[in-house]
Amino acid sequence: MKITDAKVFVGGPKKNYVTLKIMTDQGVYGLGDATLNNRETLPAKYLQDYLVPNLIGMDPRRSEDIWQFFYRGAYFRRGPIAMAAVGAIDMALWDIKGKLANMPLYQLFGGKSRDGALCYAHATGADLEDLMDSVAHYVEAGYRAVRVQCGIPGTPSASYAVPEEKGDVKNYITDYSGIRPKVETWDTGKYMRYMPGALMEIRERFGPDLEILHDVHHRLTPREAAEFAKAVEPVGLFWLEDPTPAEDQAALRLLRQHSTVPVAIGEVFNSIHDCNRLIEEELIDYIRVAVTYAGGITHVKRIVDLAGLHHVRTGFHGAPSHSPISMAAQAHLNAWAPNFGIQEYLVLGTPDCDALFPSEHRMMGGMVHVSDAPGLGVDFDEGEAARFEYQPGSHPVVRLTDGTMWNY
Repeated sequence: MKITDAKVFVGGPKKNYVTLKIMTDQGVYGLGDATLNNRETLPAKYLQDYLVPNLIGMDPRRSEDIWQFFYRGAYFRRGPIAMAAVGAIDMALWDIKGKLANMPLYQLFGGKSRDGALCYAHATGADLEDLMDSVAHYVEAGYRAVRVQCGIPGTPSASYAVPEEKGDVKNYITDYSGIRPKVETWDTGKYMRYMPGALMEIRERFGPDLEILHDVHHRLTPREAAEFAKAVEPVGLFWLEDPTPAEDQAALRLLRQHSTVPVAIGEVFNSIHDCNRLIEEELIDYIRVAVTYAGGITHVKRIVDLAGLHHVRTGFHGAPSHSPISMAAQAHLNAWAPNFGIQEYLVLGTPDCDALFPSEHRMMGGMVHVSDAPGLGVDFDEGEAARFEYQPGSHPVVRLTDGTMWNY
C-alpha cells in the first residue's frame, strides 16, 4: 500500500482551517488538521513544500516510522509550525488505518474507558451580571462544567475573552479579523482584587455541583499566581488555567507550595519536552495539549501515558481554531484515555461547518459522544471547501496600563 497524493486546503466558515487529505493507491484516504490559529499559511506551506513531497510512495500503515522520519529527520525540531504539519499527517495516517481495520480509532487505542466525555463551555460577560446570564444559559443547556471570564471594573478595555459591551454574549468568541491586532489593556492589581470575589459569587449563585473553571491566560508572575490561587481556594474551582507563563516549568513549584487549587496548563505546548517536568514533578493536575500542534495522535498518546503515571489528567485544548477533524481525534483519545479529565468544546455546529466536515460525533447534555464510524469518523467535502478563501487575522495583543507589552 502506498501514498499516491496529498492535498492541503486552507479556509472554512469564518475560520482558516488547514485540512490535509492523504490519498492511497487502494482508494482509502485520511484527513488531518494543521490549523495554527492566525498563522495558518505557515503549516500549510511547510506541508506543501517540504513534507508532502516526501510522503509520496510511503506506506501509510507505517505511521510510527513516518512520524519519526519527519521528527528525527528534521535538524530543527519541534515548534508549533512543524508540529502542526506533522500532527496533520499523523492524524490522516491513523484515519487510514482505522478505515482499513473498519474500526473507530478508540478501538485501535484499546477501546472505550467511558461512554461520554465531559466537556465545558465558555461563559463570559462584560461585567459580572452579564457573566451570570451566560453561565445560566449553559446550565440550562445541560452543561455541568463552565469556564467563566468577565470584565474587571475600572479596566479601560476588555480583558481576555471578554466582550466590551453587555448583551447577547452566550457564544462570544474573540474577533481575530484583520492583520493588525487589537490591543487589550491589563491591570494585574485590579484583577487580583476583584476576581476572587466574583468567582465566589458565581459559586454561591450556582451551587456546589457546577464545575467552575477560570483562565488567567498567562497574565500573572509566579508569585502573583501563587497569591491568586490561594485566594480562590474557597471557590472550589475545577481548575485554574494558565496562571503564569510556563516556559520556566520550575516556576510552578512556587504555586504548588502555597495552594491546592488544581492547575491546568499546556495549550501552547508542542511536545512532551515542553511539559515532562510539570508532569513528572506533579506541578499540574491537567495537561492541555492539542492533538494538532502537539504532533498528532502518536505523540499526544505518549504525553497522555506519561501524565497517567503522575496523577495528571487530560484537558485537551478545544478552541474554535481546531477543526472538527482535530476535535474528532481528541474525541477518540478522550473515549480511550484512562486518565481523562475534561474536554474544552468550542466548535460551533453551524450548517456551513457541518456541510464541510460531516460526521456523527455528537455533543449532548454537556458530554461528547464519539462516532463509531471507521477511522476518525469525519469526512471532508472538497466542493464545500471551494466556497471559502483564506482571510488573514491576528490574535489581540496586551499592554499594561502604562503601555508595556504583556503576555497574551
